[in-house]
Amino acid sequence: MTNHTPLLDLKAQYREIREEIQKAVMGVLEGGRYILGPEVKSLEEEVAAYSGTRYGIGVANGTDALLLTLDAWGIGPGDEVITTPFTFFATAEVISKLGARPVFVDIDPETCNLDVSLLENHVSEKTKAVIPVHIFGQPANLDEVTAFAEKHGLRVLEDAAQAIGAEYKGRRIGSFGDAATYSFFPTKNLGGYGDGGMVVTDDAQLAETLKSLRVHGRSPHSKYHNALIGYNSRLDELQAAALRVKLQYLDRWNEARRERARVYNRLLEGLPVTTPVEAEDRKHIYHLYIIQTEERDGLMEHLKSRGIGTAAYYPVPLHLQEVYRDLGYREGDLPVAEEICRRSMALPLYPELDEATQMRVVEAVKQFFDS
Repeated sequence: MTNHTPLLDLKAQYREIREEIQKAVMGVLEGGRYILGPEVKSLEEEVAAYSGTRYGIGVANGTDALLLTLDAWGIGPGDEVITTPFTFFATAEVISKLGARPVFVDIDPETCNLDVSLLENHVSEKTKAVIPVHIFGQPANLDEVTAFAEKHGLRVLEDAAQAIGAEYKGRRIGSFGDAATYSFFPTKNLGGYGDGGMVVTDDAQLAETLKSLRVHGRSPHSKYHNALIGYNSRLDELQAAALRVKLQYLDRWNEARRERARVYNRLLEGLPVTTPVEAEDRKHIYHLYIIQTEERDGLMEHLKSRGIGTAAYYPVPLHLQEVYRDLGYREGDLPVAEEICRRSMALPLYPELDEATQMRVVEAVKQFFDS
């Protein structure tokens, strides 16, 4: 196996910006502030401005960004939160962690986001919020979600872990809901060199509550006075410094991902695979390039044997996860999500991927179907 094509190549990105990253990191090391210092404050301001919001609140990771926001809204036992079954486990996990109940709504077969036509069937007097996920970098139908939430007096929390820089009707996601959350996990479009996350919002009260929650519920007036039961969920200066460098490249990298997606779409034409659909009024930033095929598992094995990295996103829909058995969902309840979980997989995609490598990947896909 001479040629290996990873699903994602983080080293290639680092090589491109090595000197800037090293300078930023050395600046932190020499400055002596390592947690919630000036780099975090600057990153919060820059990401908020990028998102079109007033406030950014850095936290330890994307999961905590979701968890602390729901907690700040007082969501807990007896409450329900509507979300999608087709996402990473964290989206539902945080609801459960607070003692609330996740209510799963099936997805649109084209965009793989929440099917907004089904939302009315799942709202109750217990519903307190809805979490649309901008899956794989494709924005959810935000007009419909926010209208639904307004009608029923619900909060909207955009889970934008995979979608920083994506656009809905010409405007960047992150400012449509009451708050939005980002993950800076290394594999994300804007990824650090460790964990990190952020909440963005226009709500001054929410921002202040989150700043307290992330440091053990500390009172703003005194380090050793606690106003809330909080968390230890702080963004560190090293991550913030690196992310500030990377933020300057994000639009260029997202555009490169979009270009590679267009190349795949062209090369895969005529093969028995479903390629991603970009909704007309949205700008998809392809955190992952997902295809669907009835032969998913066999194709993944075939590509692996040729040194090509793939992964199944997601093999099990959340409503059928073992841990959620007590919620009472059964196979067949959310048929679109279940079907897509059986069929979907990611092909290698990252800004530095060249067209020759993409052709090699697609040639291997063709060989599989020819055989």
